[in-house]
Amino acid sequence: MTLPLAEPEALAPGTLRVTPLGGLGEVGRNMTIFEYDGKILVVDCGVLFPEEHQPGVDLILPDFEPIKDRLDDIVGVVLTHGHEDHIGAVPYLLRLKSDIPLIGSSLTLALVEAKLKEHRIKAFTLTVKEGQHEKVGPFDLEFVAVNHSIPDALAVAIRTPAGLVLATGDFKMDQLPLDGRITDLRAFSRLGEEGVDLFLVDSTNADVPGFTPTERSIGPVLDQVIGKAPRRVIVASFSSHVHRVQQVIDAAHAHGRRVAFLGRSMVRNMTIAEQLGYLKVPDGVLIDYKKARDLPDDRIVYMSTGSQGEPMAVLSRMANLDHAIEPGPGDTVILASSLIPGNENAVYRVIDGLTKLGANVVHKANARVHVSGHAAAGELLYCYNILSPRNVLPVHGEYRHLMANAKLAQDTGIPEERTILGSNGTVIDLKDGVARVAGQLDIGFVYVDGSTVGEITDADLKDRRILGEEGFVSVIVVVDSTTGRIISGPEIHARGVAEDDAVFDDVAPKIVAALKEAASNGVRDNHALSQIVRRTIGRWVNQKLRRRPMIVPLVIEA
Repeated sequence: MTLPLAEPEALAPGTLRVTPLGGLGEVGRNMTIFEYDGKILVVDCGVLFPEEHQPGVDLILPDFEPIKDRLDDIVGVVLTHGHEDHIGAVPYLLRLKSDIPLIGSSLTLALVEAKLKEHRIKAFTLTVKEGQHEKVGPFDLEFVAVNHSIPDALAVAIRTPAGLVLATGDFKMDQLPLDGRITDLRAFSRLGEEGVDLFLVDSTNADVPGFTPTERSIGPVLDQVIGKAPRRVIVASFSSHVHRVQQVIDAAHAHGRRVAFLGRSMVRNMTIAEQLGYLKVPDGVLIDYKKARDLPDDRIVYMSTGSQGEPMAVLSRMANLDHAIEPGPGDTVILASSLIPGNENAVYRVIDGLTKLGANVVHKANARVHVSGHAAAGELLYCYNILSPRNVLPVHGEYRHLMANAKLAQDTGIPEERTILGSNGTVIDLKDGVARVAGQLDIGFVYVDGSTVGEITDADLKDRRILGEEGFVSVIVVVDSTTGRIISGPEIHARGVAEDDAVFDDVAPKIVAALKEAASNGVRDNHALSQIVRRTIGRWVNQKLRRRPMIVPLVIEA
């Protein structure tokens, strides 16, 4: 839901202002800013991965525009966990001001610092853990353990004189987590008794009934699949999914196989996780992938990136035979991840490509090789009943997820008017236990395209889509600058239109006639003549060829 644009009034004294800059109406680029008494606290700063209708884009960032002129007012950035959709945009924020303090758990900050090192940024960090309190500017922060698909995830309770806010980050309520670290419902209960004025809650699985299965249910399936595999095993997962990698290592070790990591982010993240003690690797199990190629096929497991069908990730390159490891008959490929909305077509293309090569592809649709890291409806209902929040802002999800989450809140007795269905840029003011929408900022997409950040516009992407789908037609005409008479041309060339250039012989006289008429009417402006050429050939191509290619007219005066 996008509210009508309305600039909010100046923040009233004693009021907490909450503004999501990303993560609402989408699964990614999570970022929310909290403002009180002239100071700003940021919670999460993640990226969104592009979809097919955004060709050439590498990453999509939150829109920093509302805080670009107030960087000195930012007292800190709280990072709830180490997934890219929560930390991936931190380097781009710190490019604007490098000394903004980063606050998070040990693993989260280690993953962020590794990213920042690639950007040559040295961060100021504060490591926190569950149960810890920190005073940051006017914000009193308390950190609460939550269970997710990456270790060391934290929810954060934010206290100001305006009220108590609880932001869950991504979480679920796995009662048998691999690391024994459960979501701290006792802390939730204590906060509920204190009185939660605003609850920002993960919505990703709000439309999924029941409870998310436990991570432990995956281990036996992976063990069985790897144990029965006749040749090589390739497992694709998120490069930060430490628990899944641990299960793969355990299964490989049990069946006498060694494990090689593939993909720069996988190698980097798992090295960090092992060094910090979050990943337990038996001696002699890990092997460099170049040396792994010398092992017998039934003695190796490759752990790779690319579970979302990213075109440049390892698994996609394997499917396209553009990698040193080429899957073939007898190989087993396991996609140990869920599908991020928008990635379905890319993932199924990779599955088809691997299947054509003869590999046996095991994925969530045909075996339980992955469970979600997000709370389903039953878990969310428990949270609402434990907390009894005065106001609710569903976050992290597409609109259907936000709507489903709001409905769950209302089912537990939270009034509809206290359940805010916002969008990126919705400004919410909290005071005296009441949260109200105070305005709507114009929040856009910030595209990272190669080395450029924010330079690519939606118009540029539209041009790319036209070029990719409809092709390109150029028209060159030389005219006399004094009389407007055509000296040369029109010369017409096409690319990607699936027609020989000779087909345009029929439209050339129409262009000549249109330019002669313009000349007789005294039109000499170069831009106006170019537009006449564009309209003339555009109408003809649309009527005769049923195409709408990009048309680039070039009228040269001589």
